[in-house]
Amino acid sequence: MGSIAKKGLQQYLLQLQQHPLRTKALTAGVLSAISDIVSQRLSGIQKLQRKRLLLKVLFGFAYLGPFGHFYHILLDKLFKGKKDNKTVAQKVVLEQLTSSPLNNLLFMLYYGLVIEERPWVQVKSKIKKEYPTVQYAAWTFWPVVGWINHRHVPLQFRVILQSFVAFCWGIFLNLRAKTVALTKD
Repeated sequence: MGSIAKKGLQQYLLQLQQHPLRTKALTAGVLSAISDIVSQRLSGIQKLQRKRLLLKVLFGFAYLGPFGHFYHILLDKLFKGKKDNKTVAQKVVLEQLTSSPLNNLLFMLYYGLVIEERPWVQVKSKIKKEYPTVQYAAWTFWPVVGWINHRHVPLQFRVILQSFVAFCWGIFLNLRAKTVALTKD
């Protein structure tokens, strides 16, 4: 079994090297799927909601993977690939003031408008009420991930690490969205 896992990892790393954007997009999509399956089970959904699952895969594949790929390349160019404490702190602050709020807002918009198919007025109201709590939670959690990522992880693996951590964060956001939806019904 160990040799199968080793071959799989080698093939994955080869794909990451040869096709980084595609590999990161696929990884983000797959991890979004797994995160949503876990979220659905934890929130008590008995029958897997396939449409919701596919829409979450689409979000991970079409947005999270590609955005992370290009965002990390941009950060490395802006900061010339430096990894000293001052530079890493600047990267983390910039990330928390730009991509973190954007990613959370876009997820909440996508979840409300596309996945739940709620009217704009309801989604806007929900975001107005819940976004500050979600973003505050992000600011208490993601800076640590960002520090580790920018300080210790090579550029080609940063989106992968974020995708794995986002797996857990996605469960949190899904459960949060579901809890808020249940209280409004």
